[in-house]
Amino acid sequence: MATKLKSEVVSAFKMNGLSLKSDASKFLVEALMTVDDTERYDWIDRLIEAVQKQQLLSPMIDQSTIEKAIHECNADSEEDTDQIFNVINVFNAPHFVYNYARKKFVKSTSVPSLHGNADSKTAIFRERYNILHQRTSRHNLFTAPVTGAPQEQKGKKFQLKPVEFLLGSTSKLGEIIVLGMLTQLKEGKYFLEDPTGAVQLDLSQADFHSGLFTENCFVLAEGWYEDEVFHINAFGFPPPEPADTTRSYFGSINFFGGPSATSVKTSQKLKTIEKDNEDAIFVFLSDVWLDQLQVRQKLQALFSGFADVPPTAFVFCGNFSSAPYGSHHIKALKDSLHELSVILTEFPTLVKESKFVFVPGPQDPGPGHILPRPPLSECITEEFRKKVPTSIFATNPCRIQYCTQEIVVFKEDIVNKMCRNCVRFPSASSEIPAHFAKTVISQGHLCPLPLHVSPIYWAYDNALRIYPLPDLIVFADKYEAFTVNSVNCICTNTGSFPRSDFGFKVYYPSSKQVEDSKIPD
Repeated sequence: MATKLKSEVVSAFKMNGLSLKSDASKFLVEALMTVDDTERYDWIDRLIEAVQKQQLLSPMIDQSTIEKAIHECNADSEEDTDQIFNVINVFNAPHFVYNYARKKFVKSTSVPSLHGNADSKTAIFRERYNILHQRTSRHNLFTAPVTGAPQEQKGKKFQLKPVEFLLGSTSKLGEIIVLGMLTQLKEGKYFLEDPTGAVQLDLSQADFHSGLFTENCFVLAEGWYEDEVFHINAFGFPPPEPADTTRSYFGSINFFGGPSATSVKTSQKLKTIEKDNEDAIFVFLSDVWLDQLQVRQKLQALFSGFADVPPTAFVFCGNFSSAPYGSHHIKALKDSLHELSVILTEFPTLVKESKFVFVPGPQDPGPGHILPRPPLSECITEEFRKKVPTSIFATNPCRIQYCTQEIVVFKEDIVNKMCRNCVRFPSASSEIPAHFAKTVISQGHLCPLPLHVSPIYWAYDNALRIYPLPDLIVFADKYEAFTVNSVNCICTNTGSFPRSDFGFKVYYPSSKQVEDSKIPD
């Protein structure tokens, strides 16, 4: 029996390009002998998947690697680490890099630093390109048709070409499609850049598809090449990909972060809790000016309205002051938080059963306008946290995991910035929300703008990625409120709480519905 099992185990690992050392195969067979026959093959598949997720230096697998894989599988099966609600610090979010040789994502082993070097800056755009290239390459518009398939199923297929293919040609090339980054290497002249080179563009006849095309965003450029110039006929964005499709290729990797070793999407326990808890709601507000008496009065009315049905969480986005207070800003904000804590003492049920998440804005005390932003300093929040133990001071952007759902909250006036930096502004300005949502989802990034327009800590660019796409992205922007649903990802903007007659958003996870709400006079 043991000999047959050993042969099956060794064969299964070989089929996945792995070889077991003698000590590893002996240890694994002994472990599998304790498993019921009906579950044995399922365990072998899970162990192989767990081994492949590790940072392997060689295809030869030793006993320690098998022990780690067994420990991980046991932890997953027990689901002890599954938690219903988690707020994730994006500075601690996992950093995965796409490996073309292995056609999978591997966890980065580099230690990030706020003061990144030149390699960190180039890695920003190289990694963004690799993610979009592998996603676009397997889209049905670019994959080769199956041999023998009916003609109507084949359709027209396209082939992506690198920039070096153009630069290496001495003759005219027609009907070329290139994926690259739109950039302005010389003043007034646009270029398309990818890891293989950069080519000058002629945009005089370019037709721009829907979206906000800004510098440093990645585009699919279609046109013809002659005399060292790529003449563009049409610009489009890389096609987006639903999160379920992404996970079907890369398994249960936890891209989002949090305590779970694998994606919470695989947890049946959490799916059941999420489905059964129909009363769960999230309340999102932006520009919560705590120094304004009228805002505090409206918050009191808000808490009164939810006192009998406490939400899962109130998510308050900055700025938390209506104006900069200079050297007195920190003291003013501490006083404002104290006023809020006094209001909350009137609602003990909310304090006990709801979470209060605070996401800082660009004008709040902190390290300038660079993203991602750390939470408000402990010296500001210490007193408030003692009075409201369920409060959580988060980073910006902020990631929230509720059961199997993934929510991203981003406080930045990003819509106007993207509109101002468009290469060509869309003709239908009334459709800006749809253009904006398409751009962000297609780019797989919260802030696809030039670094001089919206600075980012180079080593932490992965904190602004949205790949795979989350269930909900909340943009706490002062632009008018909107909600757009695309490829099973909801993009909603709260609008400014005091500027929109005290409007806010309510999200129902069980039905995945976003509701516009307002506090009446």
